[in-house]
Amino acid sequence: MAARTHEVTNQAPPLVDYDVFSADRALAEAVDRHLAPDLLDEARGELSGLGRTAGSVQVQEWGRLANENPPKLRTHDRYGNRIDEVEFHPSWHRLLGKGVSAGLTAAWTRPGGHVRRAAGFVVWSQVEAGNGCPLSMTHAAVPALRTDPALAAEWEPRLTSPLYDWDLRPADQKAGALFGMGMTEKQGGSDVRANTTGARPLAEEGTYELTGHKWFCSAPMSDGFLVLAQAPGGLTCFLVPRVLADGSRNVFRIQRLKDKLGNRSNASAEVEFDGTWARRVGDEGRGVRTIIEMVSATRLDCALGAASLMRQAVAQAVHHCAYREAFGGRLIDKPLMRNVLADLALESEAATTLAMRLAAAYDAAEAGNETERSFLRLAVPAAKYWVTKRCTPTVVEASECLGGNGYVEESGMPRLLRESPLNSIWEGAGNVQALDVLRALQREPGALDAYLREVGRARGADHRLDGAIKNLLTELADLDGIEARARRLVERLALVLQGALLVRYAPPAVADAFCASRLGGDWGTAFGTLPHTLDLASVVERARPVS
Repeated sequence: MAARTHEVTNQAPPLVDYDVFSADRALAEAVDRHLAPDLLDEARGELSGLGRTAGSVQVQEWGRLANENPPKLRTHDRYGNRIDEVEFHPSWHRLLGKGVSAGLTAAWTRPGGHVRRAAGFVVWSQVEAGNGCPLSMTHAAVPALRTDPALAAEWEPRLTSPLYDWDLRPADQKAGALFGMGMTEKQGGSDVRANTTGARPLAEEGTYELTGHKWFCSAPMSDGFLVLAQAPGGLTCFLVPRVLADGSRNVFRIQRLKDKLGNRSNASAEVEFDGTWARRVGDEGRGVRTIIEMVSATRLDCALGAASLMRQAVAQAVHHCAYREAFGGRLIDKPLMRNVLADLALESEAATTLAMRLAAAYDAAEAGNETERSFLRLAVPAAKYWVTKRCTPTVVEASECLGGNGYVEESGMPRLLRESPLNSIWEGAGNVQALDVLRALQREPGALDAYLREVGRARGADHRLDGAIKNLLTELADLDGIEARARRLVERLALVLQGALLVRYAPPAVADAFCASRLGGDWGTAFGTLPHTLDLASVVERARPVS
């Protein structure tokens, strides 16, 4: 029996036992919008099932345990043999296995696959974002491998398999496989052309021996890796299997695991190659071009991952304020708190709507739509830049809505906060994305044409959006000093695109508030500074996680 001095009142119940997918109206509506009608019933059923799993008490506990028990490196066995293995908590394997079985590595194998997978990725990453890395790498490896039809035929069925098989064995003996990636080196970072890892051709056609290092190797427990190394013909992409066909371990020396700010359930490693066997992917000297499709897919996943974190943070904040009472009423009904929550909800919905539109473009591009492929060339780096940049301030403000409770580890908000900068850094930090947008503008005029066609579909619906499009065109016409103002330009590209999508697809209250604040200039420098005349109650209610 609780002591009379410690009766617990005025606390929000835990946000558990709900359907994470169906409770997210912006996400569910995006699936309805972007999938063909004949796919909807099946997709809704799958995503709702995954949503209920993600919202369950048991799976939420898996996420907590995976985060609190990070992976451990075992370089040698008891006899002194080099094994270079990474041990994970059982909860990690449960989460990753469920992600694989839910089709989060199988977008390429079914109609509407990218939209369905993207929605599932947003749902599942809300449990524990760390397992999103191997799911993303495995998914994204497929287009790079397709450069070599023989390699694709061998590996694609394993990577898209719904079976999770974590044991280290030859890949041809496994029911499913995972992929990682190693691009950056300590002397070059994002400048991969400064890589020093060397590739020496072997007698067998297409095979090489690698010598060098990788400063960041994602998912080092995977079955294979796409890496960049300097072959005689220049920087080239290679497939490095973890276990060779004869069952012996490839030379893959894990020097240490990174001690990261967040993403602690996932292993990121420094690795050394010393006579490591590899198979060339694509032509010599075309490594960046070969691996760029993988990078593009993982950049979209960065935007999806950031949208997922924002959604979970906002859901927790709105849920808390719907129950917590102060100064004579519920927090959610207080005008100032309602303004904060509505502002956060706008950021979250805009991120989700944009990321899901890009997933739909991937499906269309896979079906041969070249306009959508051109649209992706500009929109993916712009979205990756802006959505991931907005993640951390959104999570910080959402945590503050819980007051001191949000600063306590048990609330789960600190885990979201530690995770929040990650997607902005991985797969090319902010400047890399901004410069990539400039390259697209300068070298691929079809990309800008496709972007302008997309935002043009909303012209005439909101005067603030129309004004923002006009101002953007003025900026695009002035190329003087373009690199120094690249971030400003990319920010405007992303905001105009978000505004155009919300004007077309979101409820009027959401679109009005977004255009007034993000495009019309009626906004302060912190969350909670929306014009008070807007229908903020409707915006907040739409974001409330009730299914």
